[in-house]
Amino acid sequence: MEIVVDSFESAEAAQSAGANRVELCSNLIEGGCTPSLGLAQYIKNKLNIPVFVMIRPRGGDFLYSDDEFEVMKLDIKEFKKSNVDGFVFGILKSDGNIDKDRNQELVDLCKPQSVTFHRAFDVCVDGHQALEDIISLGFDRILTSGRENSCLEGLPMLASLVEKAGDRIIIMPGGGITEKNFLRIKDGCNAKEYHWSARSTKDSGMYHRRSDIYMGSPLYPSEYSIKVCSKDRIDKLRAILSCT
Repeated sequence: MEIVVDSFESAEAAQSAGANRVELCSNLIEGGCTPSLGLAQYIKNKLNIPVFVMIRPRGGDFLYSDDEFEVMKLDIKEFKKSNVDGFVFGILKSDGNIDKDRNQELVDLCKPQSVTFHRAFDVCVDGHQALEDIISLGFDRILTSGRENSCLEGLPMLASLVEKAGDRIIIMPGGGITEKNFLRIKDGCNAKEYHWSARSTKDSGMYHRRSDIYMGSPLYPSEYSIKVCSKDRIDKLRAILSCT
């Protein structure tokens, strides 16, 4: 069970609930971006849980400029100094195919740490060809919703990927997993690893509030509604797992 987190509080809750690993990101509202080095270092110093770091310089597509690619390499070099346990990234070409040259360069830079190809896989042009490309590049796993908006919608594809991958690479379903649908997803694809956020909403401790002013888009959640990882939700899923 991998839990995606964007704060120390969430990482601590994930460890307390018995998660096997965390994926550390920032900007989860856009699917996750590279987190701060300080946060990664703090989590590694305070907790025992393995930490995989997202390497994604911005939201949006997965076609990166030369400058963005250089930033990704610099980030990996700095995070390696903090002894993070793995990296999560994915780069596509403009035609939707896997950018084998750039991904290979990053994989080589990350090793011996573990590497996950993230949900850029879900928007590439050909999932089955991408599977073979990603395996050939030396990735350890693929995070995917089955090339649909959620794992439930992508369940047939997830099952196909797990079967085709065999023991060559780990297929890790992620996207829309909850306590209510987990068993259906697990029984439908028989994957070995699963990724979810287990998020809940925590009210801000601020009593002075300017609800008419937004730090981001007014379409985004209020600054006074904070998303955190819920230990209770992870506990529920672990209870389900223990019965299977």
